Amino acid sequence: MFERVAVVTGASAGIGLAAARRLLGMGWRVIATGRNAERCAAAEAELARSAAPGQLTFLRADLSHLAEARALAARIAKLVPAVHVLANNAGGLTDRLRMTSEGLEENFAGNHLGPVVLTDALMPLLRRAAAEARPGTVRIVNTSSEGSERVPALDLDDIQNLGAWNFGTAYCVAKLANLLHVRALAPRVAADGIVAHAFHPGTVDTNFASHGDDTTREAILAMPMISAEEGADTLVWLATAEEPGQSTGGYWDRRAPRPANPLADDPDIVERFHEETERLIASVS
Repeated sequence: MFERVAVVTGASAGIGLAAARRLLGMGWRVIATGRNAERCAAAEAELARSAAPGQLTFLRADLSHLAEARALAARIAKLVPAVHVLANNAGGLTDRLRMTSEGLEENFAGNHLGPVVLTDALMPLLRRAAAEARPGTVRIVNTSSEGSERVPALDLDDIQNLGAWNFGTAYCVAKLANLLHVRALAPRVAADGIVAHAFHPGTVDTNFASHGDDTTREAILAMPMISAEEGADTLVWLATAEEPGQSTGGYWDRRAPRPANPLADDPDIVERFHEETERLIASVS
């Protein structure tokens, strides 16, 4: 029987796959998720080779569709009675403006709105784990990026940036949204003993850049790269180590606090962004 359960999204490749592998090796029960069925099958086969019976479950869901995020949470609730770590790692680039069937900008929905819906839907399982665990040992970890630091201002009347959309801004705002989510969430779950953090993983050598346009892809590929295992290190540390459980709402890089975009330090912006996020989610509920 595995006492600790981790849900890792975006685990079909890259950082998520590396994090799932590490957590399995540490004896966690891991529920891994991915969007692409073929990559999920390949990742599941790889992870299963070193997992104990019943230790790994791989589920497919596209978090850019909020209905799929809710369905994913319902499937997880049928598998386990509690969740001790939720790693909101799924995300990606896009090379053009696309709207989902739910009327949301696809990049923003997949990087931010879907993970928020999943987090909210899994909160009963997180609270159940926290009720029986030491304070600070149940955690939510969001994979952000240094791109979050490149946003000079936010249009809080149009957080999807539909009025002035471009691929660079779309990605950077979505990564800032991952941090703003943590900043809004942390005080709301503190009384339950749940901790929430975000982190910058570094420029990781994965297929991530392949989804951007040519200019973005070339710029990313020209940067010094680290391995997926190195990129996952801070995620796993935030999920399992003692030190991160002693604070909440942080932004981290290589196991150390990192200065955040000043927008994320403004409580009025954090709260308004949270309100606009909830309004968008409610519009497709």
